[in-house]
Amino acid sequence: MISNHEIDYHIIGEEMQCVEIELDPQETVVAEPGSFMMMDDQIKMETIFGDGSNSGGGLMGKIFSAGKRLLTGENLFMTTYTNIGSGKKRVTFASPYPGKIIPMDLYQLGGKIICQKDAFLCAAKGVSVGIEFQRKLGTGLFGGEGFIMQKLEGDGMAFVHAGGTIVEKTLARGELLKIDTGCIVAFTKDIDYDIQFVGGIKNTIFGGEGVFFATLTGPGKVWIQSLPISRLASRIIQYGTVKRKEEGSILGGLGNLLDGDS
Repeated sequence: MISNHEIDYHIIGEEMQCVEIELDPQETVVAEPGSFMMMDDQIKMETIFGDGSNSGGGLMGKIFSAGKRLLTGENLFMTTYTNIGSGKKRVTFASPYPGKIIPMDLYQLGGKIICQKDAFLCAAKGVSVGIEFQRKLGTGLFGGEGFIMQKLEGDGMAFVHAGGTIVEKTLARGELLKIDTGCIVAFTKDIDYDIQFVGGIKNTIFGGEGVFFATLTGPGKVWIQSLPISRLASRIIQYGTVKRKEEGSILGGLGNLLDGDS
């Protein structure tokens, strides 16, 4: 039985994408605060506790739903957009950094997706945005995402965003894929997520790729990003705050001028 609102959508752009959601009368989409871009007239915007799903009724259910979002580092509140007009209306949400928006039909993907904590963008009302605890101690301590990841449950459309280029892989039963821990975007519920020590003193000290791999074992689907926002942010901080090597040298400012920096 379909319980989520059945929304239509159109993804616009290449590197800084946005998703345009088409709503029939009384249809609703729920989104992260700050992702809104534009909307037609006669769309009602409302701030709510939690994720707007139908699970967990009453005040305590709403408080529990909102509390789960705090554990994943998200806002206590979410925003719903409902078409209160008589015809089709559109609302558009934008990706927060360069990359891609991935549409996920939860009905076709087994009803559950596990994703990194900041990946969720928006979804049909009724999709539950919760938390997924990592059951293995090593995965929680060294997996890059900690003990807690997001889970999206339901049978409607959900949209997640990730950095750079997105690679989607389908793993057969028992097939194992080693991934940089920060490059995981999402995976289906039957994927086994673990970590593996890189091994080798030279690899550990001088490899520059971290001490652990994430290992994902099939069956199921995996979505991988080429540019995690954490990697992009650390590189920007490095170039913005670290003193340049040539500063204080014999060339000094002339060295900056020669390589194009003013």
